[in-house]
Amino acid sequence: MEEMEQNVQESLKLVSTLTDKGIDLALAYGPKLLLAILVLLGGLWFIRGLVKVVDKSMDRAKVDITLQRFLLSIINVGLKFILLVIFASMIGVETASLVAMLGAAGLAVGLALQGSLSNFAGGVLILLFKPFKFGDVIEAQGFLGRVHEIQIFNTILLTMDNQKVVIPNALLSNGCIKNLFSEPTRRVDLTFGISYDDDIAIAKEVLAKLMAEDPRVLKEPGAEIFVGAHADSSINLLARPWVKSEDYWPVYFDLMEKVKVAFDHNNITIPFPQRDVHHYGLSPRLQGTDDA
Repeated sequence: MEEMEQNVQESLKLVSTLTDKGIDLALAYGPKLLLAILVLLGGLWFIRGLVKVVDKSMDRAKVDITLQRFLLSIINVGLKFILLVIFASMIGVETASLVAMLGAAGLAVGLALQGSLSNFAGGVLILLFKPFKFGDVIEAQGFLGRVHEIQIFNTILLTMDNQKVVIPNALLSNGCIKNLFSEPTRRVDLTFGISYDDDIAIAKEVLAKLMAEDPRVLKEPGAEIFVGAHADSSINLLARPWVKSEDYWPVYFDLMEKVKVAFDHNNITIPFPQRDVHHYGLSPRLQGTDDA
């Protein structure tokens, strides 16, 4: 009986000791844990609000939707990672080694994906500064085509004969790009050769009439017609009408056909390369050799 009472007293003493230690720990670390939890919840609320503000700002700035979602995702993940590190340090977790390890891993991944990261940076620059957009016809890296899709790492072109060309964004962001139809108007450069025997004034009148009758040719700025070169077999007349960008190719092909018909109707010759060949008789000695 005495032994049982002694065991009970020891158990009560152990419980009392554990309770005292628990109370001491709670008093020592409870405020830190509570503060860390408050910081965590407040940080999550702040990140959520900040992401919404950035999202609305990008909408007002008309940032491309692909880039917008990607940047928002990076901002959200990055801020939450920083918040997690702060929370861990507040509750006493050693974070220096963790951050160093993640930094080393990030460096290794960055070196392994150097080309992909360059393409990603190029895609971000293209989507931000917009040297071209979806539907534009561009010439870059030796290819001419319509922009079919702008991705984070690559840009896809469709050539005029409907071939797909995939160009890495790093090359586009660091190279020269010709955007053929970025402006609302374009000048159509046409060259027509006439014979040296034809009347230049009549030929220029024919060209001026054809361009004036075409409603797609803009009145301002006016079309120009002038002699461009004295070529080997022709006098080259240069015609420079201005049109809306979407009318460039229709006007180009229509005028090429109409000018030929109009020149024929007005007896204006479109010459082709000619060469005068002078034949001289063979010497008597060579003639005899041929006869033999």
